Amino acid sequence: MPVRPDDIALAHRLADAAGAVIRPYFRQPAGLELKADRSPVTRADREAEEAMRRLLDAERSGDGIVGEEHGTKEGVTGRQWVLDPIDGTRSFTAGRAIFGTLIALVEDGWPILGIIDQPVQRERWIGVTGRPTLLNGAPARTRACAALEGAIVATTSPHLFAEGDVPHYMALVAASGGAPRQGPVYGGDCYNYGLLASGHLDVVCESGLQLYDFAALVPVVEGAGGRMCDWNGDPLTSASAGHVLAIGDPARTDDVLEALHGVQEHGDGHDHEA
Repeated sequence: MPVRPDDIALAHRLADAAGAVIRPYFRQPAGLELKADRSPVTRADREAEEAMRRLLDAERSGDGIVGEEHGTKEGVTGRQWVLDPIDGTRSFTAGRAIFGTLIALVEDGWPILGIIDQPVQRERWIGVTGRPTLLNGAPARTRACAALEGAIVATTSPHLFAEGDVPHYMALVAASGGAPRQGPVYGGDCYNYGLLASGHLDVVCESGLQLYDFAALVPVVEGAGGRMCDWNGDPLTSASAGHVLAIGDPARTDDVLEALHGVQEHGDGHDHEA
């Protein structure tokens, strides 16, 4: 089933509802806690997701919901709304406006609509399969990248990677010509993918993401002319393991994958399974 105009309108209203909850908490006490996995959560995270779920229960009761804070509701339509109310809670609690609300519509495991919303700066990227990505209503485009050397690589933090993934990431950094102290861009969470979609970054590399972390990014980046895939070059679906690449210029895909996996040739001899 294609994305309908009312799906797009609903996605915008979901982002509006989340933003209305989040903005009053920004740089204010928000009840920071640590979840069982030691990741941070605040009242803003929980209440923003609750606001979105209320809308979905009222208007898409047959659709499934996957939310970071309030779990999964099974649906009957083959569609799921995938919600991350604050992607980048650590940045949010630090007063840095580089977090975002992620909203995706996934059909039979494939992301077909995605929103990255930065509610403080009021920047909203929306991607829909078969349509150009828009930033606040204007087309967003990735930029050309003639070679991997010199490309700007971003990640939230290599500290979030599994230990075995770090050498692969560092090999990508080395191939881009960057050094750990000056090459990559650190921090940013989902905001990095919006920047890539708008032509300001070349590659984003992440490990250990969940569906609610990456589903919304796929239509945004690909609708802007970029490529989203896992570390093996395969498309991202609800079955993906969480090794995520965003590449602004698809012509650099093979270069990025070669750099990531080149460490195998002189490393421990074990294959990396993304």
